[in-house]
This record gives sequence, C-alpha cells and structure tokens, in this order.
Amino acid sequence: MDAAGRLRPVAQFGHIGPMSTEDDFSLASVGLAPFDEEVYRALLTCADATPATLAEQLGQPEGRVDRAFGRLRALGLVTRMSGRRRRYTAVDPEAALDALVRERAGELDQVRSSALALSSIFHAVRRQEGGGSTIELLNGPEEQGRWFVRLQHQVRSEMMVLDRPPYVLAAVNPVEPVRLDSGVRWRAIYAPEALEIPGAMDEVNDLTSRGEQARVLAGLPMKLAIADRRVALLTLSMDVGHAQGLIVRESTLLDALVELFELYWARATPLGPAAVADVPDDDRQLVQLLAAGLTDNAIARQLGLSTRTMRRRTRRLFDDLEATNRFQAGVQAARRGWL
Repeated sequence: MDAAGRLRPVAQFGHIGPMSTEDDFSLASVGLAPFDEEVYRALLTCADATPATLAEQLGQPEGRVDRAFGRLRALGLVTRMSGRRRRYTAVDPEAALDALVRERAGELDQVRSSALALSSIFHAVRRQEGGGSTIELLNGPEEQGRWFVRLQHQVRSEMMVLDRPPYVLAAVNPVEPVRLDSGVRWRAIYAPEALEIPGAMDEVNDLTSRGEQARVLAGLPMKLAIADRRVALLTLSMDVGHAQGLIVRESTLLDALVELFELYWARATPLGPAAVADVPDDDRQLVQLLAAGLTDNAIARQLGLSTRTMRRRTRRLFDDLEATNRFQAGVQAARRGWL
C-alpha cells in the first residue's frame, strides 16, 4: 500500500485485479462463495489491504468486503495484521488451500461412511420377502409429507409426534383436528423453535383445546411420528433439499423409538390452557417483558430498577416458576395464566 493509501501490486504479478483467466480455477469446491473468491484473488495481487481500499478497487460496498474478509479469515486464507487499522494479508495459498482440501476430504469420507450405512439399510429392505418390509427408505420431502398425511388418516387410537422445523407441509395441519374429534389420543412434543413461527402458538392452543396433549422440549434432534405404536415415520436429515426418512414397522427398532418418545415426554414441559393464578402486578409485568425478549438493561429501565435488582427479582421469579431460563419461565407463566 502506498503513502496515499492505494493498493500496491506485488512485483511478480505486475498488476492489480483479476488474474489471467488462462490459469483460472474455481475455489467453490473448497467452500468459497464467488464474491469471497473475488476478494481473495484481489488480495493475492497486493501485499496487504484494508476493507476500504479493496472495496474501492472492486467497486463494492466496504461492509460487504469487510464481511468477506471475516469469512476468509475463518477459513484460514487471510490473516489480520497488527495495528489499529484493519489490514489483511493473504496466507500462502499452497498451505492454506491444502488445509481446506484436507478438511473437505474428511467431510467426503463422512459422506462415504453415511452412504455405506444407508446402503446397508437399502439392501436389508430388499432382502425382506413379501410386501410388509420392516424398514422402508423414503427419498425427498414430498414422499415424507405424503407419508405423514397417510399416517394421520390411518391412525386409530394414538399418535405420538416430535415436531420441529424445517417443514415440508403447510404450517396449518387440517387432518389432526378431524382425528382429535374422532377420539384419537394425540401427544406432541414441540421444539421451542417450532413455537416461534408466527401463528404457531395460536394453532397449538387451538389443538390443545380440542384434546391434543402438547409439551415443549429444547434440543429435539429429529422429527418423528408414530401411529398406534405400529408404524413410525423418522427423518434422517434436517436438510429439506436432500431429505431422507424411514418408515419403520413393528420391530425392536420401533420399540426403541416408542421408548425414546416416552423418555422425551417425561422430560418435556406441558403446554396448553391452565387456570389463571393470582400474581403480583410487578411480577406479571416482569414476566411480560421477559417474554417479549427485552434485554436485562431494557427491562430494568422499564421497571425503574437497577440492573442488579432486576436480575435478583428475575432469579426469584424463576425459582417460583421452577424454571432455569427465560423460555421455561414463559411456558410456566403461560400455563398459570400470567400472560
């Protein structure tokens, strides 16, 4: 960089800007987005650069270039130089890219291992004689969505569901209310993120008023639906674009899935209507502010308290609600009619 703050080209390149297309190759295969690669290639042509100077060279907003530097730094392709100004220099590509290639090779090895596991399931299914295979592999979100609707229509006495995003069907489930009205026992455990979707809590309240038994549990690792303890739909991937699932019929694997659901059910927090309880106005206001997601400092200002006093009141409130965090406190407060 010269005294005027302009980029200074490295001697062996003799220019600033994109390298010759003759030897161009894409770095997308090691995880670089096109714009990040453009920034990286530009940085290679100079000894060092700030986000501002490189943004001027590329004709891009400084903030966009700065974010690209952050991603390149996380990949080990650039390093920040000492000093107060944000200046970056490229790491030797031979070493940096080799590390990324080895990392990607490790990921591909994991994919290969997963392919072997799925292949064993594939061949096990085809070794079954007759029509009712114990395990059936489903490919694609549409096939899983059709099976979920099918299970809801087929269930006669009991449905057990682990519910979490992402979803392949419409947010509103038109089948469940009909089955609840027909007397099916329906138990659902929701991940907290499922209830953050606009309108989700209203739908759960409507379903619980019809008879659904609903609970919430953080950290649900998968989606699961079990009909009459005889057949289950299990997701194998949370990636909607590459969704795979299993249909599991009566077997020790199905028994294990039922037992897993019961363990989660015992740990989960109930949702649904509850009797309104008397609560001091100050505590009710504190609960409402916590549920609204305000920071501790913002809540303290709203209540006219010091942050320390507000946190002490919050700890006491959590103890009263038998909660360890804001989400649990909100759930328990809702059950008691405080919200």
